[in-house]
Amino acid sequence: MKFGVKLPQFGPGTDPDLMLRWARFAEAIGFDFVLTGDHTALTPEVLQDYPAPYYEPFTTMAWLAGKTRRIKLGFTVIVVPHKHPSLLAHLTSTLDQLSGGRLIVGVGVGWAESEFDVLGMPFRQRGAVTDEFLAAVKLLWENDTVSFDGHYVSFTDVTVSPRPLQSPHPPVWVGGSSKRAIRRAVLHGDAWHPIGATIDWLREKGMPEIRRIAEAEGRPVPALAPRIWCRITEKPLSEDTRVAGEGSLDQVRHDLEQLQELGAEHVLLDTKRNSPTAGSARHLEEAWRALTTLAHELVDLETGTLR
Repeated sequence: MKFGVKLPQFGPGTDPDLMLRWARFAEAIGFDFVLTGDHTALTPEVLQDYPAPYYEPFTTMAWLAGKTRRIKLGFTVIVVPHKHPSLLAHLTSTLDQLSGGRLIVGVGVGWAESEFDVLGMPFRQRGAVTDEFLAAVKLLWENDTVSFDGHYVSFTDVTVSPRPLQSPHPPVWVGGSSKRAIRRAVLHGDAWHPIGATIDWLREKGMPEIRRIAEAEGRPVPALAPRIWCRITEKPLSEDTRVAGEGSLDQVRHDLEQLQELGAEHVLLDTKRNSPTAGSARHLEEAWRALTTLAHELVDLETGTLR
């Protein structure tokens, strides 16, 4: 397994110096990738969960591409319906070039209805829009000149240049845990990127569902690349309420063993969500301590094996 960290891109105390220190810390300690989120319109609904400041992801990742050398960069996740396929294809292919082929493109449908209202996009159709936009983006990545005639977007003779450095395109990680999201991962994704799931749900429902859909569609099962919380506690947490990645060292070790058995190839660690100190000055120190503990006691980051 390869491990990455969620970049702190929002909330009190977040600034360019913090994000740069975080990315360089992750690269120096041996993590494989660092990902950031995406919101376009900071409505009150969005700010309730993601308080200001909120740094725009493409600008942030382009800046970090020039400040790092090895670590992969990307998104968890880009809200696909918010961006015309031509713009999304051009942004991602340029960023893949600027980063030297280090881009991971996590994608999702979005959840904040007020954000769609600001952009004049149909919230109830966001899943169908996402499917169509992803099909168009892949065509733009892979071909010199593209025409596309869909229900939600149409265009003629559009070229994306430069093309992505990675061939045929950067890896696409599809977020979401609904049946439609899982089907989207099968049809459009290189990996399935569920967020905040329990191990039991992944083992008993999520993975059987994605295998069933892949078989029905005649397609390979996408790789598993979950985003889990990373919060190490002194005492064990209740198994009835905790999610993967939080709890005592033994509980987190067991979670990672279970993810390995389920075939997870990448695991993204999010230290800010579900943390009682999120947004405080203590959070950075506690988050770095948790990630360092994980790297030193649970995972050999160089080989991706569990200790």
